[in-house]
Amino acid sequence: MLDKPAAQDLLPAVAKLLRDITGEAPTPHAVFLSKVAANAVDLATREASLGPRIAAEERARLQQLFGETADLETLNRALAEALLSGARDGTDPAIRDHLWRTTLDKLSVDQPRYAAYQRHLKRTSGR
Repeated sequence: MLDKPAAQDLLPAVAKLLRDITGEAPTPHAVFLSKVAANAVDLATREASLGPRIAAEERARLQQLFGETADLETLNRALAEALLSGARDGTDPAIRDHLWRTTLDKLSVDQPRYAAYQRHLKRTSGR
């Protein structure tokens, strides 16, 4: 599950921010706010394009782990409860694989330029 804030929360906030700084002289603060707004729009765009596939793949992995069909939020809650109770743990290769893939998917939306993520992509693409 992608973390908050979601695109539908980001875009109205960006619109308000842009309205608020429109008309201001380009002060350093206004320039900073413009960059924040541009980054928020970029994030929302990545979420819109990648989010449905990421959510479907995450849900499929969790359904396989738990052998049940449920929505993503319910399955994530089941995973958290299983890890907290000790019923499942991080030494399980399937759990580790799921958590790693989920982390990489979140980085692809939230922080695609993150150095460690970029190193991983280079290492796994054979470059």
